[in-house]
Order: sequence, then C-alpha cells, then structure tokens
Amino acid sequence: MPAAIEEFARPILIGRSSSHFTRITRIFTSELGVDCSFQVVRDLMSSNPEDYGGNPALRIPSLKTRQGVWFGSLNVCRELSRRSELKPFVVWPEDLDTPVLANAQELALQAMSTEVALVMSQMGGAVEGSAHQAKLRTSLMNMMAWLEANVGAVLAALPAQRDLSYLEATLYCLVTHLEFRNVLPTAPYSELNRFCQQFATRASVRETAFRFDT
Repeated sequence: MPAAIEEFARPILIGRSSSHFTRITRIFTSELGVDCSFQVVRDLMSSNPEDYGGNPALRIPSLKTRQGVWFGSLNVCRELSRRSELKPFVVWPEDLDTPVLANAQELALQAMSTEVALVMSQMGGAVEGSAHQAKLRTSLMNMMAWLEANVGAVLAALPAQRDLSYLEATLYCLVTHLEFRNVLPTAPYSELNRFCQQFATRASVRETAFRFDT
C-alpha cells in the first residue's frame, strides 16, 4: 500500500493523553466505535502548527483524515459521529435549548479553557499571584460553583433517551482534569463528583484515563 494511502487507512487523532479536550474525543471514539490511531503532541510550547495537525491556533485535538483535518474537540466529535456505524443518540450543543443547559455547556468549555490558561502560564514561567492569574482562578472558581449548583437541573433537563451528550463528556473531563493537574481541589463539589462517579461507569471512560504520555 502506498505510504500516503497507508497513513490515512484510519483517522489520526492528534492530541495528548493528559489533555481534557483530547479526552472528550477519545471518549467519543470509544462510544461511537470509530477506529483511530493516536499521534501525541510532545511539546505544548511548540509554535509550529504542523505539530498540532496544522491547526494555526496551536491547540489540540485535531483529527487528520483523507478529506482533511478537523480542528478542535467539537469538530472532531462531529466527524467521528458521521463515521460511526453505531449511530447512537447523541445530544449536541445546538440541541441545548434551555438556559440552564446552554449555560452549562458554555461554562464547562470556558472553565476548561481557563484551566488550560492557568496550566500553560505556569509552564511558561508566569508569576504566581499576578492580577491576571488571580482573575483566572476567581473566574474558574465562580464557574465551578455555578456548575455545582446547577448540575442536578442540567442532568434532569437532558433527554432521557440519550446515549451520550457532548455536555456530559465535557463536564466529566473538566472536573476530573482539575484534580489530575492539581489546579483546583474538587472535593467540595459533591454534586459534580456524584455525576462523575456515575459517568465513570462507562467503558469509554475506563479506556481513556488521564496519563502523561512517555
């Protein structure tokens, strides 16, 4: 088989096993039964878009296919869904038509991005305790408090017949990643932890545990 064809015999997921945005896509890969190879981004301080699958934003994950490259976890998950032969009932962000659901999705994603900003600023040698760092941490804690107060209403409002929702995968990856990276203790968030314990019974979660790639 020619090298160019062999390279795309199956989609290539580009990311890191320690990344919460990547883990969302890996959970979807498992749930949807789509076979992908995995390419690790070794240096998150790299400024070369090619290290991120060509993503000019220098972000992960990306999904490389014969048709092209998909940037970002939501785009990747949508493409995985299109490729899936299982066709489960997935609830997407555009299906969240009430304020509590739409706001939960917005805040979960924003909290993930805020956490990334905190981690990356520490890796880059930013001074701990700066005004910007303090605002980021306050923002993160505010969002976590809102999610804790509303997660019960969020779960009750999601369609009961769903197989998977992007919101739940996002929320699970956010909460568990905060502890994994020692960014924020999550013990005070009892409702969020209860949700995570339930979501963690999925095989897809057990198969995609956070770890640092070697």
